[in-house]
Amino acid sequence: MGSIITLSIVQSALELGFIYALVALALFISFSILNIADLSTDGCFTLGCAVCASVTLAGHPVLGLLAAMAAGVCSGFVTAFLQTRLGIQSILAGIIVNTGLYTINIAVMGFASNLNLFACDSVFTWAKDAIGGTWYKLIVAAVIVALVGVLISLFLNTRLGLSIRATGDNPDMVRASSINTGMMITIGLCVANALTGLSGGLLAQYQKSCDINLGTGMVTIALASLIIGETIIGKGSMLKRVIGVILGSCLYRFIVAVALRLNVPAECLKLVSSIIVAVAIAFPYLKKQAVFYRQKRAAKAENEQYIAELLREERKGKGGNA
Repeated sequence: MGSIITLSIVQSALELGFIYALVALALFISFSILNIADLSTDGCFTLGCAVCASVTLAGHPVLGLLAAMAAGVCSGFVTAFLQTRLGIQSILAGIIVNTGLYTINIAVMGFASNLNLFACDSVFTWAKDAIGGTWYKLIVAAVIVALVGVLISLFLNTRLGLSIRATGDNPDMVRASSINTGMMITIGLCVANALTGLSGGLLAQYQKSCDINLGTGMVTIALASLIIGETIIGKGSMLKRVIGVILGSCLYRFIVAVALRLNVPAECLKLVSSIIVAVAIAFPYLKKQAVFYRQKRAAKAENEQYIAELLREERKGKGGNA
C-alpha cells in the first residue's frame, strides 16, 4: 500500500512538474535570456487558465489551449509596450499588467471566482480514451512539454532567436548593429507569455477547474524551478539549458510532494516555496564560498608546514654551530 501511495505521489509530481515547466521556460526566456523581471506571470497564468476553461466549456479543448496561448501573447505585448513605448521600467510594467489582469480574468470567467470543467471533455479525457491506464496525463504533459522545449531551443538558435539573446546580453551593441531592441523585447515577452498561458490552460484541463487566485505565487514557483535547473545542469547548449529548466520544475514538484508527505500544513507551502527559492539562489554562491574557504584552509596549512620546516632548519643550523 505504501509503495502504491509513493508511486502515485511521484506520478502526480511529474505531471505537475511538466505542466509548470512551461512557466519555468517562460521565465527562462524573459529572465535568463532577455534579462527582464516580468512580474505579470501570475496574472498571465490565470488568464490562460480562464480563457482555456471558458473555451473548453464551449466544447473546444484544443482551441482552448490555442486561445490560452493567444491570450498570453496579448498580455506579453501589453507588458512589452509599456516598457518599450512608454518608458516604464520592466518591474513596474509587470506589476501594472498583473494588477489589470485580475479584472480581465474575472470578466473572462463570467464574473465568477471559479469555473467547473468536470462535465467537459479535455485533451486529457481524450488521451484516457485513446491510451487508457493511469499514465495518460503524464504522457500528454510530457509530450507537450518535450515538443515545446525542442521548438524553443530551435527558435533561440535561429537568427531572430540569436538577436533576442544578444538583446538580453548587450542591448547597446545590438542597437549599434541596427537591430530594433524594442521589437526583440516584444517578441521575447510574447513568446514567454504564450508559454505561461499554455501552462495555465493545461492546468485548467488537468484539474478540471479554474480559480481566480490560481496564479498567485507562480513567479516564485517558476523562479525556483529555473534556478534549480540551472544549478543542476549549469551552462551549455540551449537544448541542455532547456532540459535543465524542465528537470528543475520536476524536482521542485518532488520537493513539494515530499513536504506534503511529511504532513507540512498546506498553509505553509508558500513559506516552503520561498525557502526553496532562497536556497536555490544562494546555493551557487555558497558552493563558490565553500571552494574558496577550502582553498584558503589548504593554503594556510601549506604555509604553516612551510614555516615549520623553516623553523626546523633554523634549529638544526643553531645546533650545528653550537
